[in-house]
Amino acid sequence: MRVKKTSFFLTALFVLTTLSGCGKDPEIISLVGKTMGTTYHIKYIDDGSLSQNAEQVHARIEEILKDVNAKMSTYDPNSELSRFNQSREINTPVPISAEFGTVLQEALRLNRITEGALDVTVGPVVNLWGFGPEKRPERQPTAQQLAERQQWVGADKLKLNQTSGGFTLEKTVPQLYIDLSSIAKGFGVDQAADVLEQFGVRNYMVEIGGEIRAKGKNIEGKYWQIAIEKPNFDGSRSVEQVIGLQDLAMATSGNYRIYFEDQGKRFSHEIDPKTGYPIQHHLASITVLHPSSMTADGLSTGLFVLGEEEALRVAEQHNLAVYLIIKTDKGFETKMSSKFTALLAEQEK
Repeated sequence: MRVKKTSFFLTALFVLTTLSGCGKDPEIISLVGKTMGTTYHIKYIDDGSLSQNAEQVHARIEEILKDVNAKMSTYDPNSELSRFNQSREINTPVPISAEFGTVLQEALRLNRITEGALDVTVGPVVNLWGFGPEKRPERQPTAQQLAERQQWVGADKLKLNQTSGGFTLEKTVPQLYIDLSSIAKGFGVDQAADVLEQFGVRNYMVEIGGEIRAKGKNIEGKYWQIAIEKPNFDGSRSVEQVIGLQDLAMATSGNYRIYFEDQGKRFSHEIDPKTGYPIQHHLASITVLHPSSMTADGLSTGLFVLGEEEALRVAEQHNLAVYLIIKTDKGFETKMSSKFTALLAEQEK
């Protein structure tokens, strides 16, 4: 399991036009920046009725994203998450922020939905394979190394409690290490979107590192057109499917860009928490649609780890909108859950 996600394309043409019923010609505002080791892109429509100007909106979003990073980054040794990971105290409740607690609470819920495939404690094994902050050499770990670190992994080894006073967190093994990179970017998207809505924005698209949430319509009066990328192992990029996001978030996970090779064998960056080894199934990518970007982010990682058959089964069981691209001997084939099919049908009406 790992945070890195496949890329996305924005297919809408952002041309300034006039929308009826507004006091001024609407204009599209574009905000860009860096956060959580990646970039963010935000587009929203200002029709003259907003309570804040673009500079004020941008400043508030920067403030919010810096706070998320300060709480949940594994690359910042002084973040709230890093301090908890560095602690070796066990069975000792530690007060944590509401934001940290909210994200971890959702991660644990999704751990149950994905039948353990989304596990935010798998970080020690991810690091051992060279896909985390430790930046180990790109080589296959030994069975002994994996066995040792697997003893530190498991959502059952942490305890999150919520009371009227807030959240507390404790670990049952000293080496327990939480990595929220599979869900924190989605939370950041939701936080930025909430800022826009607080300022009265009704039409926007927020993207952080490939995680997206959109509301309303773009400057052309259409739903925000977002493309699912076609897997190409040669590094080229092309579009598989275009989705008009209707007040939804979208997240995609895949294994065709981030990997290393050792003795002629390719190892994916997506680690199965149950085995400690990179996944070996034929699912090339999976896209999840959900009202919450945080939830879509976590689900895309967990369902991807499960593989095509189990992911589709879980999606049908929980009425999730998922789009799968599967590698076959003849190329790629696609499958959709019933919920995703219904959403596409609605767009075609």
